[in-house]
Amino acid sequence: MSGPGQPGPAAADRPAAAEYRIEDLAHASGATVRTIRAYQDRGLLPTPERRGRANVYRDTHLARLRQIADLLDRGYTLASIKELLDAWDTGRGLGGVLGLVAEVHGPWTDERADRITRAELNERFGGTPDDEAVVEAMDLGVLEPIPGKDDEFLVPSPQELAVAVELYAAGVPLSAISGHLRELRGQVEHIASRFLEFTTEHVFARYLGHRPPTDSDAAEAAAMVRRLRPLAQQTVDAELARAMRLFATRHLHHHLSADTPLTPDEPPVAAHRVELPPGTIGAVQRLVGAQNVSAFIAAAAEREVQSRTLDALTSPGTRNRQVDQMG
Repeated sequence: MSGPGQPGPAAADRPAAAEYRIEDLAHASGATVRTIRAYQDRGLLPTPERRGRANVYRDTHLARLRQIADLLDRGYTLASIKELLDAWDTGRGLGGVLGLVAEVHGPWTDERADRITRAELNERFGGTPDDEAVVEAMDLGVLEPIPGKDDEFLVPSPQELAVAVELYAAGVPLSAISGHLRELRGQVEHIASRFLEFTTEHVFARYLGHRPPTDSDAAEAAAMVRRLRPLAQQTVDAELARAMRLFATRHLHHHLSADTPLTPDEPPVAAHRVELPPGTIGAVQRLVGAQNVSAFIAAAAEREVQSRTLDALTSPGTRNRQVDQMG
């Protein structure tokens, strides 16, 4: 048995709570001493215990630093993180909010990342190494470096890489592919932003009206994210298919009609570019929009040709020749 003042077996076996000096806490958390002090000044960290002339930190401080780092990685500002942590500290809970954060930051596609070696990459793109193209692909996020492996890359979207391979095989230069991707990405990000504004206004405003939201509201919002997540891609897929059918048909008609004879005995007309004054292009663009300029000019030219044909057929000289031929 334990004597008076002596710890019992349970107390003796209990591990002592970890204690850190600020330098040790910085090493364990990955934060700098300056950052830890800044967090203290902002009220993001609990006040450490004062022991003599030193501050003593515990595991609760380490856990809080890791939470802050995770939320910063997810794009939250220090001000919004303080609101979340204050809510947690005052007993309002943070589980629902962190669940919502995890749902939003989860995968938005069923596609799984893959890996590719430098040799495989070279083989898919003509067999010749192209360091500049690899750097461009990493800048775009099509490839990601793997620490400690200079000859292997992570491929976040194998589908995107497969598209680039097919375009290259069809004769599209790598520089044109990367330039097209940059342009496309900006347009798609605009679509995503508009979709989020739309759903926030009409769906999520009722859940996120509180700062921070309650646990129940955050949990309902997370469930709604799971329901709405596929809708954006489904909408874009359907609209892209519609637009591709419309414009592909129009392009095919345009290119075929340029070389197709008007009659079986008439030779085809070679297609050639006609430069129009910038002022004319600008006026048409303001009238019908940039996407309809080519179609408008083609229709106007066709109308003019038809009009002149009718004028020729109805002119006095033409009528007299026809009468003579009939006589």
